[in-house]
Amino acid sequence: CCKKWIQHLEMNGFTVIDHVEANMSVVKQELGVVPRLSSCHTAVFNGKFIEGHVPAEQIIALSKRSDLIGIAVPGMPAGSPGMEVSGKQAGYQVIGLTKAGIDQVIAQYPVN
Repeated sequence: CCKKWIQHLEMNGFTVIDHVEANMSVVKQELGVVPRLSSCHTAVFNGKFIEGHVPAEQIIALSKRSDLIGIAVPGMPAGSPGMEVSGKQAGYQVIGLTKAGIDQVIAQYPVN
């Protein structure tokens, strides 16, 4: 699923450097990813964390949000980029984490 998410990003104009880290817990902690927002992979874009299967359009929009330290799609919802499953889509949210540690829903993707 992570490779498919990388393909989604590349198809949307991102250049991705795939790096496997032995201790992701430490990496997530250093970036400010809190356990409630955790998912299968973590990326960094312009110094902010991208956690899980976040759509490219939300990563682009993150550039305009100086109040956020990162964004996440917690878990691995079906239908999110890289998690496409036979046309099924679970409803999911993209959650932003503010510098004050407050969650904000910044996008919603409905059930298909």
